[in-house]
Amino acid sequence: MPTITIPKKLARQDDFIIVSRKEYEALTELRKTAEFVPTAAQRKALARAERNLKTGKTLSYHELVRKLGFAN
Repeated sequence: MPTITIPKKLARQDDFIIVSRKEYEALTELRKTAEFVPTAAQRKALARAERNLKTGKTLSYHELVRKLGFAN
């Protein structure tokens, strides 16, 4: 395995890490994945859900199952 020398100036930085090529390539592949961008309707639904959560308008798991008709 080859030996490399890391300059002290570079090694002192807090954000310096060493990863294998395989890990680096996996990380770069993740960056290529398209990021989810919600539609206007989805943003509106999310805002409504957040308001409901703040005001305590939530259902327990069992209440949700009953409302959806999955209860026996």
